[in-house]
Amino acid sequence: MKTTATALLALTAFSALSTAGAQARISAQSIIVNPSAPDLNVSVRVDRDATGSQNPAYRIGDGIIIRASVNRDAYVYLFNLDPSGAVDQILPNRLGGDNFVKAGTTRAFPAPGDGFTYTVDGPAGQSKVLALASVSPLNLGELSAFKTQQDSFATVNASTQAGLAQALSIVVNPLPQNSWVSDTAFYTVAAVNPVTTGSLFVGTNVSATVLLNGQPLGGSNATYGNLRSGTYPVRVQARGYRDYAGSVTIRSGAVTTLNVDLVPQFRAPVPMPRPVPTPPVTPSGTGGTVLDFLGNLLGAVTGLPMQDPARSAYDQKLGDLEGQGYAIQQSVSTASGFQGVLVKGASSVTVTVDRGADRTVRVNVSETTTYQY
Repeated sequence: MKTTATALLALTAFSALSTAGAQARISAQSIIVNPSAPDLNVSVRVDRDATGSQNPAYRIGDGIIIRASVNRDAYVYLFNLDPSGAVDQILPNRLGGDNFVKAGTTRAFPAPGDGFTYTVDGPAGQSKVLALASVSPLNLGELSAFKTQQDSFATVNASTQAGLAQALSIVVNPLPQNSWVSDTAFYTVAAVNPVTTGSLFVGTNVSATVLLNGQPLGGSNATYGNLRSGTYPVRVQARGYRDYAGSVTIRSGAVTTLNVDLVPQFRAPVPMPRPVPTPPVTPSGTGGTVLDFLGNLLGAVTGLPMQDPARSAYDQKLGDLEGQGYAIQQSVSTASGFQGVLVKGASSVTVTVDRGADRTVRVNVSETTTYQY
C-alpha cells in the first residue's frame, strides 16, 4: 500500500512536472510555437488578408487593422516585428482597453470608436504580427514596460525576431502546455513611390477653356492636380478673344501658375443704315372720285386701261430703295396689293402696298437691322 502510494505520488509529481515543463519552440517562420497540441487556439489577421494565407502589401503611411479571435476565453498579446528587427508591443496598451478576448469572438485593434489608428511605418520589407494567447495573464515585466504615466504603448526591451522569441520563451516555459498558443500574420511594407506629379493653376481675365497637350483640361481660374511632370503645349480659349498658345512646365510636387490676359478680337464696325423715307399716302375722299373719273374717261378715249395706282406706288418705292443700295430679295402680289423684301448688309426692309377704299393706296415700310456685339 505504501509502495503503491509512493508510486502514485511519484507518478503525480512526474505528470505535473511534464505539464509545466514544456519548452517553447523557436521558429524562423512563426517566431515562437507551442510544441504540444493545445486545445486553445488563437487566430490573427491583418485587414487586407481575411484568410491568413497571404502576404498583403501596405505602403508606408497606410492604416492597418489587426483582428484576433480565440476559441476559449484568453488574454491576447500582440507584437509587431518590422524588417529592421524592431519590436513593438501592440497589445496591451493604454488606448484600446484590456487584452481579454471572449471565446468565439473577434476583436479588432484598433476597434471602431477607439479614437486612434495604427499606421504602417518603414522600413520596407517583410513584417510580422505575433499573437500570443494565454488562459491566464502573463507577466511581461522583463520584456516590456510603460516607462512613464504618459506612455500609451509599452517599450519592448527585446529586439530582432530571435530576441523576441527568447524573451517570450522565458515567459511561457513555466506555464502548463495546454494554457498558451501563438499565431503569426504576415504583411509586406512597400516603399513609397517618389512623387512624379504636380499641379497647374491657370488664371485669366475672362472665363476661358484650358487645353493641355491638346486635351481639354477644364475652365480657367482653377487648379488641376495629379498632372505628370514635364513640359506641355497649352492653349487658352474664350469666345470673342484671341487664343493664347504657349508651353508650361509641370514640376513634381509643386503648383505651376500661368496667368493669361486674353485680348478681344478686332471687329469692323457695322454701318448704320440711312432712314427710308415713306411716300405720302393718297388721301381718300373726293380725290379718289376724280381719279376714277379721269381714269374712266382716259380709258374710253384711248381704249387703254389706266395703270393700277397700287402697282405704281409699289414700283416707285422699290426703285427708291434700290437707288439706296438695297437689293430685292422677294416680291409677291397679295389680295390687296403687293409686298416686297429688300436687303442691304445687316438691314432688311419690308414694303407693303395695299389698295384702300375710293382708290386710295396705303404704303407701309418697315426696317429691321441686325447688330453684332
